[in-house]
Order: sequence, then structure tokens, then C-alpha cells
Amino acid sequence: MNDTTPSAAQAQQDIADEFAFFSDWSERYQYLIDLGRKLPDFPDALKREEFKVHGCQSQVWLVPEGDARCMRFRAISDSAIVSGLIALVLRVYSGRGAQEILDTEPTYIEAIGLAKHLSPTRSNGLVAMLKTLKGYAAEALADAA
Repeated sequence: MNDTTPSAAQAQQDIADEFAFFSDWSERYQYLIDLGRKLPDFPDALKREEFKVHGCQSQVWLVPEGDARCMRFRAISDSAIVSGLIALVLRVYSGRGAQEILDTEPTYIEAIGLAKHLSPTRSNGLVAMLKTLKGYAAEALADAA
């Protein structure tokens, strides 16, 4: 992590501040979709079963890179809103050490009211994404031990 990267806590606060600008959920959903459109290109070669997140209704691939000191993630979904959720998850967790990833609870989900406004299938998918990401972090820590 470099000095210009905000902490996970700051990233979560920034997300909460951004979502506070929008007066209703139709605007927030549009913002999520826009965030998803800005995800970096994801090569088709990485759309493999081993990187697929199970528990998501839409298709999601999550690829870990790096080691326990600094983990980065690449991810994509075939759903516009889920891609936006991925963008938020990556903002909070990518570029962090494995221990920080494991120690960071996704407080932004509650802070922006996301939990109340996602369908049950999208909520389950978000939980599955976070579980997969934290699983990768736990593996990296185990490998480093």
C-alpha cells in the first residue's frame, strides 16, 4: 500500500460520504451502475470456474493477486448493479494486507443503507463475495506463515 491510498476505514467513510449526496435510491443505483462501468478490463481468460464466486445469482469472478503483505483483486460481473457492488468492495479491500482485510468489517454497507435496498439474492451475493475475498486473505496469511 502506498501513502496516497486511503485506509480501509477512510475508504468506507468516503463511500458513505459519496452516497450521502444522492437524495434517493434510484440515483444511488445509477451511481452503482456507473461505478461498475469503470471497473478495469477483465480478461476472458480469467473467467474460469476456480475464480467464480458461488452464492451469487449473477456470474461473478474474483481473482486474487499479490501476497499477504499486499493483496489486490480483480473482479467482474455480468450484472451492472453487481459490478457496482464489486467496485465498492475492491475500493475497501484491494491493495491491503491480508490481516487488514480479515480485520475490516464492511461497515459501509450499513452506513449507506445498502442492506435495506438490495434484493435478497444480491445481498447473498455480496456476502458470498466478501466471504470469498476474506478466504483468499486467510489463505495468503496461512501461506506466509
